[in-house]
Amino acid sequence: MKISKFQLIVLIAFVAFLVVGVILFSTFKNNSTSSQLPAITIWGTFPKATFDQYVATIDTTSSQRLTVDYVQKQPAAFTGDFIAALARGAGPDAILIGVDQLLSNEDKLTPIPYSALPQRTFLDTYIQEGDLYLGPNGALGIPFVVDPLVMYWNRDLFNSAGVATPPATWNAFDPLIKALTVKDSSGTISRSAVAMGDFTNVDNARELFGTLLMQSGDPVTSVGSDGSIKSGLSSSARSSPIPALQFFAKFVDPSNADYSWNRSWPDSKTAFLAGNLATYFGFASELSDIKAKNPNLGFDVAALPQASSGGVAATYGKMYGFSLVKASSNTSAAYQVIATLASPQYLSSLEKQLYLPSVLRTNIAAGSSDPYVSIFDKSALIADAWLDADPAQSSQIFGAMVQAVTSGQKTAEQAVRDAGGQYDALLQRALQQ
Repeated sequence: MKISKFQLIVLIAFVAFLVVGVILFSTFKNNSTSSQLPAITIWGTFPKATFDQYVATIDTTSSQRLTVDYVQKQPAAFTGDFIAALARGAGPDAILIGVDQLLSNEDKLTPIPYSALPQRTFLDTYIQEGDLYLGPNGALGIPFVVDPLVMYWNRDLFNSAGVATPPATWNAFDPLIKALTVKDSSGTISRSAVAMGDFTNVDNARELFGTLLMQSGDPVTSVGSDGSIKSGLSSSARSSPIPALQFFAKFVDPSNADYSWNRSWPDSKTAFLAGNLATYFGFASELSDIKAKNPNLGFDVAALPQASSGGVAATYGKMYGFSLVKASSNTSAAYQVIATLASPQYLSSLEKQLYLPSVLRTNIAAGSSDPYVSIFDKSALIADAWLDADPAQSSQIFGAMVQAVTSGQKTAEQAVRDAGGQYDALLQRALQQ
């Protein structure tokens, strides 16, 4: 049978990944030929029930059984608990956390050197967001799962308003506001086209606002050649965050033609489930929950809108990855286990289990006939995030900045300057932990 050029490229990439896995395996492994891999402890913020089910699935096909004590921690408590455990000499052998928690834990991890996993191979193997794991001395983690931000849209509301397709760009929302938002003579909103402009009742507001920054060319945080990290919230930055802030804030301004949201509404997901919000910005993983909570809701999924011109294609991706703990006395065993957990042959089953896109470029290149997965795959290719100090605290800083503008307390320039200073201080504290 004749092999096409595309199939040959995919085959070569897949073989290269397996070869690298063998190299890594020989670098970290011990010489055990036991039918059971060494027992290790993994801490993480990834759901325990899903992780345990995944391990059980692997054990049904693998020649070596996995023995993993997985401990799930809440994201807000993870770093504190991790530091305390390491101080007692009782920490885990590996961790499985979101990439936005990598910064505050980086000094406690041991990188996989580029002599074992070449940077070129890493870049060719994993989607773009995985680049956040790349450090000067190696990869600080192995990508495991990605959950991109997408746009859910109410087909019934769009149809009744005579709108055939969902907006592909943010500018395309302007005419939709008039078509889809319903207000009475006093300005009270009974149906909204879009929920933006507030952090109190807009779900995933931090991720959505961060996406607007990334699409404008602002990386949200940036790492210097000396390892320093600074906020991208600066009016003097190469890509000013002010236009993104003004765009996000305009939807709660009653004097703006695009006014379509305010604090009197419930949270945006609840409003979408009730059929009163035409679009909802949520994660791919929310699909099953939306279906379950309102089986009669006529909705579909589309990629998150992008900048009309001159921007960077991006959407926020909630990525989890495995990292080796520096203080572990069981590094070789830990690597054997996480290498198995992140093996391409098993990740394919995990993607089906979670109904999420792959972190592997080869899996995405294979394509999907599933109408939702095809959208998720495209979103995964442009998924990105940033190195954060504390997602909960950064969300508070971003929210206060937006509120200062929407309430008229500060100009956009003042709000950005103040928030940038606060965020820089938060980032520095994370590096000093």
